[in-house]
Amino acid sequence: MRKRVYIVYTGGTIGMISTPDGYVPAPGYLAEQIAAMPELKSELMPEVEIHEYDPLLDSSNMTPGDWHKIADDIAAHDEQYDGFIVLHGTDTMAYTASALPFMLHGLRKPVILTGSQIPLCQIRNDARANLITAMMIAANFPVPEVCLYFGQQLLRGCRSVKVSASGFEAFASPNLPPLGDVGVDIRIHWDLVLPPSAESGLHVQELKPVNVGALRLWPGISAQIVRNLLQPPLTGLVLEAYGVGNGPTNNHDFLAALQEATDRGVVIVDCTQCLKGSVNLEGYATGSALAKAGVISGFDMTAEAALAKLVYLFSQKRTVAEIRELMQTNLRGELTMQQAKRN
Repeated sequence: MRKRVYIVYTGGTIGMISTPDGYVPAPGYLAEQIAAMPELKSELMPEVEIHEYDPLLDSSNMTPGDWHKIADDIAAHDEQYDGFIVLHGTDTMAYTASALPFMLHGLRKPVILTGSQIPLCQIRNDARANLITAMMIAANFPVPEVCLYFGQQLLRGCRSVKVSASGFEAFASPNLPPLGDVGVDIRIHWDLVLPPSAESGLHVQELKPVNVGALRLWPGISAQIVRNLLQPPLTGLVLEAYGVGNGPTNNHDFLAALQEATDRGVVIVDCTQCLKGSVNLEGYATGSALAKAGVISGFDMTAEAALAKLVYLFSQKRTVAEIRELMQTNLRGELTMQQAKRN
């Protein structure tokens, strides 16, 4: 029997059409294009069902509520399909790919996010190859993870970042090799793939409205800006610091603002602005000063994964101490365990 794949179509460039005002989503258009693909008549391709969301969203308009809608949709169809594809705009794809692994408890089947830089309606596009390959992986390679497929690479979702606004290889996984490479053959690196969940049945962790945010340091940043951002109702912050997690130690008011917030119970997670590498708060005095102010290490997590993880943990009935500990614990392959042990 042919495998079955469920396609969640949220919107994005892949299904847009060209108009005098630029590319716009067109309800029903992508489903027609996919149904007309001659490749789907092959016995090697799965049967597909497409669920098109209404309204279709540019991914810049995505919210945690939309993450929840996607997760609920997948969980509701888990028993009927062999794999899942989420068609998504590229701008915030890495955020959704980072959030879904924390939300989908008991996942044992592939969930693959993909999209394109050029719409399927154009003669020259990357949409066709991304879509067909994602279908084949979802149907025939039982990777029990949330992944992102783009530009011939299968990436762990919670390790992915967007690195190009215009190139076909638009995403990367800076601190973890791809889970799979696609060339003449599809090669899955099974030694990197997480084992299937031991939980019975797929269920969704609800994401509640929480007040978390992100702040990127820059030379000369005002302590007042930091203090204002850290005021209630903020409960968690991803602090994108320099290098291995460093910040300005000669600005005592800046450090005091961090200390005041952590003393109130705000969880501040230090992630590096660098594309590759890990935070090490013991490496320099400028890093250890942040640690003394109560900032915790995000190790080699992406800022996207750290933000999604904060939302996930604050959505549960956990103490601040538990959230601080779990932010520094590998839960879904989002950080390298050796990094956590070393630090």
